[in-house]
Amino acid sequence: MNSISFIDFGEKGNWIGGAFAVPSSAEKLDVTTPYWGRTIATVPLSGRSELDAAVDAAAEAWPAWRDTPVGKRTQIMFRFKALMERDYDEIAHLVALENGKTVPEAKGSIDRGIDVVEFATSFTNVLRGDVMNVSSGVSCEALYEPLGVVAGITPFNFPIMVPLWMIPIAITAGNCFILKPSEQTPLSAMKMAELLSEAGLPDGVFSVVNGARDAVEAITDQPGISAVAFVGSSTVAEIVYSRSTANGKRALCLGGAKNHLIVVPDAEKEMTVNGVISSSMGSAGQRCMAASVMVGVEDVDAIIDGIVKTSDGLQLGEDMGAVISAAARERIIGMIDEAEEQGAKIVLDGRNTPAPDGYDGGYWLGPTVIDYASPEMTCAQVEIFGPVLTILRAGSLEEAVEIENGSPYGNAASVFTSSGAVSRYVSENASAGMVGINVGVPVPRDPFSFGGWNQSKFGHGDITGTSGLSFWTNLRKVTTRWPTD
Repeated sequence: MNSISFIDFGEKGNWIGGAFAVPSSAEKLDVTTPYWGRTIATVPLSGRSELDAAVDAAAEAWPAWRDTPVGKRTQIMFRFKALMERDYDEIAHLVALENGKTVPEAKGSIDRGIDVVEFATSFTNVLRGDVMNVSSGVSCEALYEPLGVVAGITPFNFPIMVPLWMIPIAITAGNCFILKPSEQTPLSAMKMAELLSEAGLPDGVFSVVNGARDAVEAITDQPGISAVAFVGSSTVAEIVYSRSTANGKRALCLGGAKNHLIVVPDAEKEMTVNGVISSSMGSAGQRCMAASVMVGVEDVDAIIDGIVKTSDGLQLGEDMGAVISAAARERIIGMIDEAEEQGAKIVLDGRNTPAPDGYDGGYWLGPTVIDYASPEMTCAQVEIFGPVLTILRAGSLEEAVEIENGSPYGNAASVFTSSGAVSRYVSENASAGMVGINVGVPVPRDPFSFGGWNQSKFGHGDITGTSGLSFWTNLRKVTTRWPTD
């Protein structure tokens, strides 16, 4: 059941030094709920001075936090996890209200964020390092050392999950963390700040600085920040990566995607229909793991018919949420219009789908399926980031993989098949960092890490799992030799 109530949160500030602060000099921005298109909060558009205050608080807190035994740090993560579970329904409603997801989708995203918190609770074992006698009387030891003050810049589409890809790992490893959430969905970040404080996290170890471009540029330029992680569009990811590394920072920036889902004739129909719809229409298509292009190999018309019929039965407000803004809605409609002008066939049209009862004024779009597109069309190349599935046709599996390889992105690729040989061919030849076999959204679960290839990622490594731990730490190697007597 998806029941959303309107809440006015009023004016919100930043979270710095363990308390909320509303900067008097910063401009203000209205936060709008996609359900009604109405303002639910106001946040500051912070700049360099506000970020500097967060860095100062973090720098003051870091020596004591760095020297805190890892067992005490993990205990805070245990308490944080328990508090998130205590306030689970409240957080889910908050995510849905500010982002436009359905409540079940919001809960699913919270669950995946909690998975990373659970991983961080294991750091008493993970951070113990390695030691070995490498020769007679000689030992080598490897130790994970925190970097200091680090920062994360996160998008609107998963306001709890994506920050939790970063925060638990970075702070449990001994860093102090500054979060710049999307200015469109800042409320979830403020809730996490309160819960971390209640869990016992010392003041200054975690800060939230709200803002837009000025805040991002301040993070990339601030000399007191050692590392920056970013999730968002590829265009901005490349800019953040280049600017951060030019200023001597470690950077890992995850960008956009154009994920391909290959369907072959031997695919099990019901599982494939449900998998394709869940991947392309889930979260209203607003996720970097959405399979927005389906490549049908040979005759898969029965499966396509099932996708269209089932998608047509999705209910807005119950099965699918709203898109983030009026501007996003118009952009998505424009891309559907362009596909039609270029010769594709709109076999399911969600452009004029009315808003659900009680949610007039919101940013609603029905599920849309574009068939008979060609690889050079804009709808097959550009990330639409909406509830739109583009279908391409291929005469062979090799041609389908060639189409997938032709995308400049490399986040994810999936194949639906009953053949082990087909699945092996796709998994070995797809140009993607994450591959699904009969899985439409192939997001690895911790401790396996999340990250794509090609233009979907700038920097080395992945954002979660042990690879994420490596990003937020330095590895100190100690070689010891003592006199034999």
